[in-house]
Amino acid sequence: MLAPALLCAHLLLAAPASRAWPGAAPDEPGPGAVAAQLSDMHDKVTAIWQQLTQRAAEPGAPGSALHAACRVQPSASLDAAQPRVSGLVLFRQPAPGAPLEAFFHLDGFPAERNGSRRAIHVHRFGDLSPGCEAAGPHYNPRAAPHPQHPGDFGNFAVRDGRVRKHRGGLAASLAGPHSIVGRAVVVHAGEDDLGRGGDPASLDHGNAGRRLACCVVGVCGPLPWERAAREHAERRKRRRDSDCEAA
Repeated sequence: MLAPALLCAHLLLAAPASRAWPGAAPDEPGPGAVAAQLSDMHDKVTAIWQQLTQRAAEPGAPGSALHAACRVQPSASLDAAQPRVSGLVLFRQPAPGAPLEAFFHLDGFPAERNGSRRAIHVHRFGDLSPGCEAAGPHYNPRAAPHPQHPGDFGNFAVRDGRVRKHRGGLAASLAGPHSIVGRAVVVHAGEDDLGRGGDPASLDHGNAGRRLACCVVGVCGPLPWERAAREHAERRKRRRDSDCEAA
């Protein structure tokens, strides 16, 4: 892990240092040129980092998979009338650069009609001490419009006050310069409009409403994921058996 950091530092030191301050020489690059150089440098360092880590951990190799857990707790800033949502979010990535998958196991949503949907996103900071508001805005390292942020997980159907969902192909990562480890997962009170709301907030956070619960993503071993995968397989089997009996 040290090699990418040293490489990044070397490239940053080698880049032009000019910032077009007042009084700078006329031939020095302006702010636009400096921004373009930094963006190009970022892309190159990211590509090199991914090549190094992928060579070190090919998918399927023993110990190559990355795992993380996020234990969801109600926001400390909620009033007594708000639902107390809690649970567990588990992540697995077969290798750096591979698609991320996750289990979302949440309880405590209000008893309402089945089919209501709640948004879940990754936010920038892992600071939850005064409540989920301290997690900051969506984690958006490339300044992309919502819902193209790495942790825009979308909406989740609530049934009987619970969310039980497995999702694969997520754009977020547990490794690399855009890792979500140490950042917050936030459960919202409303549904994400997926950038179609027609107002600036829609392209920022999807108008998903108040932050009900949150947690900080932390690295863990494979056992929690393996337990969740077994339970998920058993639930699917019971559902298939039930459908067969009903038919």
